[in-house]
Amino acid sequence: MTETKAKRRSGEAHSSTSVTNALTISRRMPEFVPGMELSRSFFAEVVQPILEDRFPSLQYAAALLGSGSEVLGYDTEMSTDHGWGPRVDLFLRENEPTDLHTRIDTTLRECLPPTFRGYSTNFGAPDRTDGGTQLPAFTERGPINHKIEILTAGQFFAAYLGVDVYHALEPADWLTLPEQKLRTIASGAVFHDAIGLQGLRETLAYYPHDVWLYLLASQWVRIGQEEHLMGRAGMAGDEIGAAIIAARLVRDLMQLCFLMERAYAPYPKWFGTAFRELACADELLPHLHAVLSSEAWQGRERWLVCIYEVVAAKHNTLGITDPLPTKVRRFFTRPFEVIALHGYADAIADRITDESVRRLTRRRLIGSIDQFSDSTDLLSYPEFRPALKQLYQ
Repeated sequence: MTETKAKRRSGEAHSSTSVTNALTISRRMPEFVPGMELSRSFFAEVVQPILEDRFPSLQYAAALLGSGSEVLGYDTEMSTDHGWGPRVDLFLRENEPTDLHTRIDTTLRECLPPTFRGYSTNFGAPDRTDGGTQLPAFTERGPINHKIEILTAGQFFAAYLGVDVYHALEPADWLTLPEQKLRTIASGAVFHDAIGLQGLRETLAYYPHDVWLYLLASQWVRIGQEEHLMGRAGMAGDEIGAAIIAARLVRDLMQLCFLMERAYAPYPKWFGTAFRELACADELLPHLHAVLSSEAWQGRERWLVCIYEVVAAKHNTLGITDPLPTKVRRFFTRPFEVIALHGYADAIADRITDESVRRLTRRRLIGSIDQFSDSTDLLSYPEFRPALKQLYQ
């Protein structure tokens, strides 16, 4: 090959690559649409018409539940780089033949457009090294490797939560279900429902009353176990240790607020974002920031006292116990200000009447999986639930 031809071909290749890259960039950067809105429109404008045309008698539900920042409503443009795009959870009746799932999947692969509102409907193979994450993979033609999951409600809840949603949950079931997953069920959306999916979803809307009381009592136990340790570490000259304990107390007090307002808390990335939506947030956020930014234990304690007294007053508004003191007290003879020593945990636990829950109060109040562990794997994978339930036997 002559030098001139080589340069020309190199130039053509470079030009072709540049054009391809430019097209890829332009395709990957449409105007951002929140994922829930995108999926709702994708279903209504694309998926539903295909199903009505090809499967006119099909009884099903369509929703977006489970993992994903868009399910929580917190996604941003940054969220679009992986595992995000036009997608729908398609729920069939439990007694439908298995081959119907396959026929619907094949039909969608053949009929879906390659893009929707500028976003690829085609995705690459799941990354087995990264939890099955799929990346958008633009294509000009089908078949489309879509993210429309076709399953039954029983299959979904068994795989995602590890429960049989058609049977009443026992206390041990509730206590081993991570809040972050329950929140994605509560925060998701049902776009179409001809099989009763919404009713199943509502059974998980929030904890049963006595389970909620048990969780509240357990959270007060957590606070009581550490509220006096922050000052002790600081007085001993360990400001790093004191700062760590103070940060743990901030998290526990925020978690207590989620419980008192009957709202599931999401996983850490969105914990603070969701907290800002609570009714108590405006009053507490300045104090929470002050605790975390204080350089000495005395300053942290001063701001923690403010928080203690706010949450104590908030407890009394719940009306679940007789009114309890809302002012801090000394930790016995030590110069550390505490609130849980007033007996919130015991007072709440005494109001539990369900014997299956009350039985748990005769042992140490370890609370739920979220209260005794923050292991990502333990919270994420339901395969651990049978072993965890043994803690409550």
